[in-house]
Amino acid sequence: MQMFRCLHRAVLLAVVVLLAGCERESDVTRYQGYVEGDYLRIAPAIGGRMDRLNVERGAQIQAGAPLYALDAVAELAALDESQARLSAARARLADIEKGQRPDELDVTRAQLDQARAQRELSAAQLQRQRKLREQQVISQDQFDQAATQHQHDRARVAELEAQLRTGGLAGRADALQAARDEAEAAAAVAAQNQWKLDQKTQLAPAAGSVEDVYYRPGEWVAAGAPVISLLPPQNRKLRFFVPEADLGSLNIGQPMTARCDGCAAPIAARIAFIASSAEYTPPVLYSQQQRARMVFLVEAVVAPEVAAGLHPGQPVDIELAR
Repeated sequence: MQMFRCLHRAVLLAVVVLLAGCERESDVTRYQGYVEGDYLRIAPAIGGRMDRLNVERGAQIQAGAPLYALDAVAELAALDESQARLSAARARLADIEKGQRPDELDVTRAQLDQARAQRELSAAQLQRQRKLREQQVISQDQFDQAATQHQHDRARVAELEAQLRTGGLAGRADALQAARDEAEAAAAVAAQNQWKLDQKTQLAPAAGSVEDVYYRPGEWVAAGAPVISLLPPQNRKLRFFVPEADLGSLNIGQPMTARCDGCAAPIAARIAFIASSAEYTPPVLYSQQQRARMVFLVEAVVAPEVAAGLHPGQPVDIELAR
């Protein structure tokens, strides 16, 4: 009898353990999924012949690392020309803004001193000619010549004084504005040529692995044609499909666990995307049987340091706690 009771207790304990295990199992929903990658396909904005390739397929690179360079002889020549034109335009603007040079102003001052001396001399001569005319010693024509010479000397002094006043001033407003516009246009052309030259050398926009190389040195690369396929760790994600009946239990940001062959430990992830439309929609009516055939795409992201060890196409087992 005692033996029967012990056996009965053992059976009950086994049933309890089994039920507990089934309950824990029912708290987790499993799906089949795979790893997907959003590739960065690096392409030039301007076409050209491939001059240098700095990476190979499968290489791990850091952000800012040089990827490739296209022939840039024409772009470099255009940049040199535009920079020379920019320097000339800026020099012309500076010349207009500062007025005459000091040496030029000194020349004008010396000419003004000579003109003033000549004016004083002609004024004295005119005074003597006036007295002689009053005494009827000289003719009216001689007196008019002396008066005209003095008037000419006075005008010359006024002219040089005006030149000296304006010689230290900048150019007229319209001339200054034209020079500024010319310099700005030359700067814009130089910046455009610098951008074109920069496009011939491509740097990695992010750290990641080089998944593929489509061109080799010596080949012609058209504008917009991908040269390198780059996959950053943060662009690797988990994809799986859930039936329509389970859709209401999923939320953006919901934590989940993934397992894969060869993974040392479970992978922690969170749901980042839930499709708004089904992958399969029955063509006629939404019957109970047809709804069971509808599945919705779900994407989850993992930490970049963990994602670096995953490979696109790799199968994973998704576990979601209810």
